[in-house]
Amino acid sequence: MALVYVLAVGITAHSLDALAPNKPWGDFLTRRQLVALALAGFVPAAILGLYLALTYAPLLIPLGLVEVFFLLAYNMELFKGAFHSEEWFAFSWGFLPVLAGFAVQTNTLSLIALVAGLFGFFTAFIEINASRPYKALKKELAGTSSPVASRLESILKGLVASVLTIAALLWVAAFLR
Repeated sequence: MALVYVLAVGITAHSLDALAPNKPWGDFLTRRQLVALALAGFVPAAILGLYLALTYAPLLIPLGLVEVFFLLAYNMELFKGAFHSEEWFAFSWGFLPVLAGFAVQTNTLSLIALVAGLFGFFTAFIEINASRPYKALKKELAGTSSPVASRLESILKGLVASVLTIAALLWVAAFLR
C-alpha cells in the first residue's frame, strides 16, 4: 500500500500540481514531461491498488475512487480550486490514507480506524499550515535566519517525531499481541 501512495502522491500528485495554474514547482519540466510523469506514477499505482482491492480488500475500491477524485481535484485545482484548501488536503492526504491502510489489512472500517484517520487528518492539517509559511519565509529570507522560520521548523520536526512515535507504538502493540 505504501508503494501505491509513493507512486500516486509522490509522483502523480506532484506532477499534476505542477500542471496546475499556480505552478508551485516552477517551469523546470515541460507540460509533456509532467503529463508523462503523472501517468508513470498513476498507472502502476492504479493497477497495484486494484490488485490489492480485488485480492484482499474490496473496500479499497470506493476509497480508491475518492482518492482518485482528490488526486485530480486538489492537484489540478479543478472546480475553480474549491478542493485546493488546507482542509481538503488534510482529508485527502491525511484521513483517507489511514482508512485505506486499515482497509487493506482488514477489509473493514471501524471506530478505531476513524479515530486513527482523525490523527492523520490533524497531522496533515498542521503540516500544510506550518510548511507553507515556512517555505515562503525560507525563500524570502534566502539564507538568513529568522525566529519565525525556526519556530515553524520546530513544529514540523515535532510533527514528524510524533507520527514516527505513533507508528512505532502501533508496531510494538501489534508485535506484542
